[in-house]
This record gives sequence, C-alpha cells and structure tokens, in this order.
Amino acid sequence: MDPTDPTDPVDGRAVPGSDVGAPRRRVSRAELVRVLLPDLALAVGLFGIGLLGTGPAGHNQDGTTAVSGWTYALVGVAAFALVVRRYRPVLTLGIVTVVVAGYLVLGFPYGPILISYLVAVYTVATYLPIRRAAILVGGSLVLLLTHVFVSLGPPPGLLGLVPAATLGVVPFALGATMRINRESTARVRTEQARRLADDERLRIAQEVHDVVGHGLAAINLQAEIALHLLARQPEQAETALAAISRTSKEALDELRVTLAVVRTAGDRTPVPGLGRVEELRARSAAAGLPVTVEVSGTARELPAVVDLAAYRVVQESLTNVLRHAGAATTVVRIDYRPTEVTVEVTDTGPAGPGPGAAGPGAGHGLAGMRERVTALGGDLNTGPRPGGGFRVYARLPAEPRR
Repeated sequence: MDPTDPTDPVDGRAVPGSDVGAPRRRVSRAELVRVLLPDLALAVGLFGIGLLGTGPAGHNQDGTTAVSGWTYALVGVAAFALVVRRYRPVLTLGIVTVVVAGYLVLGFPYGPILISYLVAVYTVATYLPIRRAAILVGGSLVLLLTHVFVSLGPPPGLLGLVPAATLGVVPFALGATMRINRESTARVRTEQARRLADDERLRIAQEVHDVVGHGLAAINLQAEIALHLLARQPEQAETALAAISRTSKEALDELRVTLAVVRTAGDRTPVPGLGRVEELRARSAAAGLPVTVEVSGTARELPAVVDLAAYRVVQESLTNVLRHAGAATTVVRIDYRPTEVTVEVTDTGPAGPGPGAAGPGAGHGLAGMRERVTALGGDLNTGPRPGGGFRVYARLPAEPRR
C-alpha cells in the first residue's frame, strides 16, 4: 500500500484525521476484488471506446500523427491504470498524466484517451483533501500542457491552453464538490450520532438518579429508625437493619440492570413499568412508609417509554415522601383510560416545608419527572394539598398497542 495515500481502499474515502502518512488497515482479498471489479469494468469500457473512437477521431483532425499500434497501446495503459484509481488515486493520476501527455506530444489525435484523464482527476479530487488534490492536479496539468508547446503534430498554440486546462479544472471542480457534499453529510451524521449519544447518557443518568434516589431515601429512613431504637428496642432495630440490607440489595440489582445498557450493545434488559409498582409498594412498606395502590380501568400493555415514565413518576414521588414526609400514609392511584393513563400519588405529610427547608419540589426529582412526562406529550401537576400533604398528578398519552 502507498503510505502517502490516505484513502480507504475499500470505500475510497479518506481516513479521518490522516491526510498524509497515516497507516491503513489491512484489506482482505475479497474486499480488494469487490473494490477493483467495478473499476475494471470501467477500464474495459473505456478501452473499448478508445479502440472504436480513436481511429475516426484521427480522420477528422488534419496533420496528426497516424494512428498505429502504439496509439492503442497508450489508450490501453491509460484506461487500465484506472483499475486501481480508488485504491491508489495518486499513482493512477501520475500514470494517466504521463501516458496522456506523451500521447499528445507524439501528435496523436484528441480522442477517447482524454476520458481516462478526466476520470483520474475526478478521482483525486473526490478522495483526497482539497488542498492536496489541487496541488496534484495542478502539477498534472503543467505536464499535460507540454503538448501545447512541443508536439510532433500540429501544435494548438497559446489558444490551446484554455481548452486543455478545462480537462483538469472541470473534473476537479466536480470531484471537489462531491467530496464537500460527502464530508458535509458525514458531519451531519456524526452530529446526529453525538446528539443521540448525549440523549442516551442523559436518559441513563436520569434512570440512575431515580433508582439510587429511591433506594437511598428508604435506607436513610430505616437507618434513622434503627438508630432511634437501637438502645431501647434492639430487636426492632435489627428489623430495620434487615430492611436496609434488603432495600440496598434491590436498589443495587435495579442499578445493575439500568447500567447494563452502557456495557452491552445487544439486547437490553426489559425496562420497569407499572407492572412493578407492587414491588415499589412492598419496598416502601419495608422502609416504614405505608402505601396503598389503587388501580382503575382495565390494565393493559403500554408503550415502553410511557410505561417507564409512569413507573418513574411513582418511584420519584415515593422517594420524595420518604425524604420529606417521613412515614406519611401514601396512596398511589393508577387510572387506565382509552387513550391515556394517569398516575396520582398523594400523601398525608406536612403540606409544605418551612422557610429555607428543602421541600418536595426542590432538587432535580420533580424536574426530571416533568421532563419525562412533557417529552411524551403529557402533563404533570404537583403541589401541596389543601387538607395537608402533597400531590403529584401525571397524565400520559397512551394509545392502545395494536
């Protein structure tokens, strides 16, 4: 492989960040054949056109050197040099330029051989960095224009510079445009991929926040109970410590499942949904928070993102109760409606925190819930209840799955 050729021999695209002298990966024989076959067909086609068109072109141009076997040999070399044009575009341009320049200096007629030069210039402009391609094409044009001044045939004179120069300028412009468009498309795709990755990281961070926040709130409540009872009622303190052990294990298991999507790119573990609210109720009860779950309507399978968002609303709401209302009685109401599902979590704790205290609306919990719900086209209402306590109400669109 040419160590100064930065293009990928398989797809012909430049290796990112390695315009010159970058190492390239090994290419298997099957890949090489797959790349070369289309260009071999192109070379055969151009050689056929050269065989058929060079002779008639000579008849229409007075004073040119008579077409001979050498003429067709040069036509063949220029055409078949294109077989490796995507594998080694610089080498291809060099060979084609030398052959075509020699062809014209020998006075042979303008003909199909010029197509090979057009293709070689286009290839360099398409697959190499613009600046490097411009330098290479400019050098090739200087060599090609030799026939304007030195030729065994009728020299075109200075007026021939303009049409001869177009042989390099036009294909170079087309190739450069193709490269710019391709790079622009690649940048857009990269930006989209980066944006999707950022969204995924934010989603995972939110999942981790919900899982860890709920588990730590339950553990904190049980730890306070254990400390309070340790001296006077050690047997009940032991029960609280057992609840801490169980809650921490469950939280770690759920955290492990959540983070599994980061480690593997394959099948993901099913995300939690409203079907697991009973587990939340049991975990909260074990932490000393009495929770009642009421379900109305006909329970059905919801879209995964809606099911997860509804579950997280319940989880975060119970976490906030544990943090800010202690062992307040809590009711979770889930209502399955024809085109939506609603979740309501109410508690009998204090109506609101005192001045300067961190209330249920503080931090990122409710903000995260609101982002989840509104992103799905739903609504979230939160606030103190008139008779005391706090209320979280979420409405999520949920068309029946078909």
